[in-house]
Amino acid sequence: MFSYYSTLCTELYDFTKPVGYSLSGDIEYYQGRLKTCQGRILEAAVGSGRFLIPFLEAGYTMDGIDYSPEMLDSCRKRCEERGLKPNLYECKLQEFSLPSNYEAIIIPTGSFCLIENREDSLDALKCFYKHLVPEGRLMVDLLLPHDWKTGEISTSTFSLPNGDGITLENKSIEIDWLNQFTVSYLKYEKWRQGKLIQTELQRFALRWYGIEEFKLILESIGFSHITCSADYVYEKQPSDAGQIITFEAIRKR
Repeated sequence: MFSYYSTLCTELYDFTKPVGYSLSGDIEYYQGRLKTCQGRILEAAVGSGRFLIPFLEAGYTMDGIDYSPEMLDSCRKRCEERGLKPNLYECKLQEFSLPSNYEAIIIPTGSFCLIENREDSLDALKCFYKHLVPEGRLMVDLLLPHDWKTGEISTSTFSLPNGDGITLENKSIEIDWLNQFTVSYLKYEKWRQGKLIQTELQRFALRWYGIEEFKLILESIGFSHITCSADYVYEKQPSDAGQIITFEAIRKR
């Protein structure tokens, strides 16, 4: 019934978030935090390369993984257009096995929250730990459902350069306070000369974590030297539920 980051989702994402488009300063922050990194970096949930490509162009050695073949196809195309040839892997975050280990693994802008099942999220963190070199660094952004309203519906319209248009309806379905996740339905519709030519329905779930809860999870897996920062200011303590929260943690020797 539902698609998962399929064709229309990818097309709209590429249109609204082109290569190098910084979300609240995430690209600049991560480049600053990783400026001393000399080894290989892995971006988990790499998508279509918005974040990855500026790092490659800045001289970083970076691979990417994602579960969406449509997103990866777009990423490959964008890289090829720029003469870039990163290693891109199609796999689930909770069960991947790659040929390299990494000095840093990053999951910016809340993508980790897209892992709906708690056990899957723990398995993903274990995979990250396994793929880090000793004293390698994990960086993860988390979000909280600070403005959630069940039943709320919003519609956005986007005019594409070729004259087509895409409408996106976002309907807030439920929030589960006990199990800590929200569910929305995203309906994408593509229009040409007033006629509907394509549609997709996506179930969009987000899981959230308390700050102390996530620290304990990281510690239970073996991470140490855990820091927490708000709104892409290193070690700025979170003070508002609407802030982006970035965790950094180190794999022990």
